[in-house]
Amino acid sequence: MGKPALALAIALISAAAPAFVRAAEGYPYTVRVNAPGPLDDLLRDNLDLLRFRNSPRMDREQLLRMVRAAPEQVRTLVATAGYYSPVVGARLEGGDGGGANPVVVVDVQPGEPVRVDTVEIALQGFASTPESPFDTEALKASWTLSKGEVFRQDEWERAKRALLRQVVQTRYPRAQLTESLATVDPDRRTAALRVALDSGPELRFGELRIEGLKRYPESVVRNLNQIKPGEYYNEAALQAYQSRLQDTGYFASVEVSADTSAVLSEQLDAAAEKREDPMAASPTDPAAMAPLPLLVRVVENKRRNVSAGVGYSTNTGNRAQLNYDDLAIFGLKMKSALTLETKKQTARGDFYFPVTPDGYSDSFGAAYERSDIEGEETTVFTVSGKRAWGTPLLERSVGLELLTEQKSVAGQRGARATSLPLTYSATRRKVDNLLFPTKGYVLNWQLGGALLPLLTDEPFIRVSAKGMRYLPFGAKQSVILRGEVGALASRQKEGVPAVYLFRAGGDQSVRGYAYQELGVDVLGATVGGRYLATASAEYQYWFKPAWGAAVFYDAGNAADSLKDLHPKSGYGVGARWKSPVGPINVDLAYGHAVKKARLHFSLGFTF
Repeated sequence: MGKPALALAIALISAAAPAFVRAAEGYPYTVRVNAPGPLDDLLRDNLDLLRFRNSPRMDREQLLRMVRAAPEQVRTLVATAGYYSPVVGARLEGGDGGGANPVVVVDVQPGEPVRVDTVEIALQGFASTPESPFDTEALKASWTLSKGEVFRQDEWERAKRALLRQVVQTRYPRAQLTESLATVDPDRRTAALRVALDSGPELRFGELRIEGLKRYPESVVRNLNQIKPGEYYNEAALQAYQSRLQDTGYFASVEVSADTSAVLSEQLDAAAEKREDPMAASPTDPAAMAPLPLLVRVVENKRRNVSAGVGYSTNTGNRAQLNYDDLAIFGLKMKSALTLETKKQTARGDFYFPVTPDGYSDSFGAAYERSDIEGEETTVFTVSGKRAWGTPLLERSVGLELLTEQKSVAGQRGARATSLPLTYSATRRKVDNLLFPTKGYVLNWQLGGALLPLLTDEPFIRVSAKGMRYLPFGAKQSVILRGEVGALASRQKEGVPAVYLFRAGGDQSVRGYAYQELGVDVLGATVGGRYLATASAEYQYWFKPAWGAAVFYDAGNAADSLKDLHPKSGYGVGARWKSPVGPINVDLAYGHAVKKARLHFSLGFTF
């Protein structure tokens, strides 16, 4: 190519370059929407003028077409919010050769909204006999889009789904909406609603069927089933059963459902014999009402599992832990752990029987523990058995243990003690959320002791109670009240195991003091007392949904007599974080009696 031709090509490319750039960038413009608040958000999220504003294919002709189409699109959008007679205008300002980008102005005057005038709910096929009661009036009363409310499309759909959900989750899992009609009168600004709901056949549960079990006995699944053959279908019962199975630890996944395919197969077989259409069976036909087999599909966890971890506790110091679990030893589940902490070392193993059909969880085990806390060294060996039952809302247990203890205080070795205590424990939870409670209370009480001289050096009776109260103040503020009391009766303290005496102090007791620092002074060491009383008040403010701050005041002590039960106080500030596993607390507390500040870490408050 010669120099003149090359120069001409360069000139042509240079002249065309701005056009290429403009095509790649599209046709810039801005949009101004003038509409009331909720409608403004609706239009900004859905209006084509805003959705395609940065399209590289946009040009002036495309923009003009969208401006002309905008009023109709606005009318369609605001109708979903209940406004059927709006006054809408859209115009284009500027952009006809001037320097500034064009501006699209959309004006919306929605007018009065359409409101619900009449609601007709037709229920078909629902049984109302004394043997099969169903409260159809309560079902109609639960309708959420009532007369006088603004007719919004999303509320209309939500109300229909809620009505159907109430039915399919109970004894009518095949219920369906046969009619759904909303007649809008724009002139009168009213909407007449009609919904027809057909119940379908009334179904009951059948026999239990289990799929996926290979390693573990069927009793693991069958004993947790509280659904009896012949009971009405209930989705909540299925979910509760599934949750109980997941909590056993035997399964990686669990699916509990009613096996409708088995019923359909029976209908097809029956129809083939009669040469009928199986889908034409009436709700009262025995084939249509055949019981639904209860189907449990499981994927088992591996039988053996080994895990290890390291950590730190502001109560007991550095920590290393090794766990070994075996889910099938002579039909039992075994869990064992070796825990090494600065102040405490523990080795324990427990064996769990499958939960009985009556809901009892039985276990037995053995443990060895050595601790050195505030000058008191103890070595304890325990063999125990326990029965637990109930739900997370009300848990109960009774346990019997045989323990031997060797104790030394301030370096002086004491006598070996043996005891056979029996303890009953109950925990009542009434909170709005088990993991992140903001309202309600939790109570725990224990009663026990070694009353007989059998394998017991010193008979005793012990009682204790502790509780928490959650008081919300708006969405961001709350107060948490906590308290604990305990008492022990015996002829003498010598011979009573140290674990059954009382001490205070630490992350979840009186903050500002070391773990179990508060108690009875003996030769400069701290040992347990006969009586305990602690209390705490905490104010929390959540400046973000997952982050908060707290101020608190704790007080309490342990002593051998009520007159010596002088409370020691601690107070401070803390940070709160709602982690996936529960609330994590970081507190800086000042112990008034020891004139020291101490940092505390804890995960929620458990008992």
